[in-house]
Amino acid sequence: MAENQQAAAGNENQNQAQFALQRIYVKDLSFESPNSPMVFQEQWKPQVSLDLNTAHTKVSDNQYEVVLSLTVTTKIDEKVAYLVEIQQAGVFVVAGIEGPQLGQMLGAYCPTILFPYAREAIDGVVNKGSFPALMLAPVNFDAIYAQALQRKQEEAAGEAGAEQKAH
Repeated sequence: MAENQQAAAGNENQNQAQFALQRIYVKDLSFESPNSPMVFQEQWKPQVSLDLNTAHTKVSDNQYEVVLSLTVTTKIDEKVAYLVEIQQAGVFVVAGIEGPQLGQMLGAYCPTILFPYAREAIDGVVNKGSFPALMLAPVNFDAIYAQALQRKQEEAAGEAGAEQKAH
């Protein structure tokens, strides 16, 4: 009887949601300052733009690599002062989570964990480029993920509507 209870407990543990961070690393990092040293003589009133993207791939049964890609372009007037591109990645163990919850985990929760590491790496490389510190504002990945889902649903509805009109 005790063996049956242990076996049942083992099955329950397998079905429970599991999440673990295994590794965080910089997958790719690039810094360019195409207009230096002349840009250092300009009055420092930068226009900063941030582009970000997330992607994930399944590494094994319960392991996923999540990659947060950030591109920071800083201009003075129309001249590029510097451009930083980083792919901050992590390997996460996710088990017992499927469907929309898995999408939310990989598309919002994991990038939220990775962002501070990317922000620190960007700040460090910008300082090494002899520019003032750049501390990026926090990003709401839950909102970005929700917007992406809504866009996909609208596109799918639009395509379905176009197919119905074609018939």
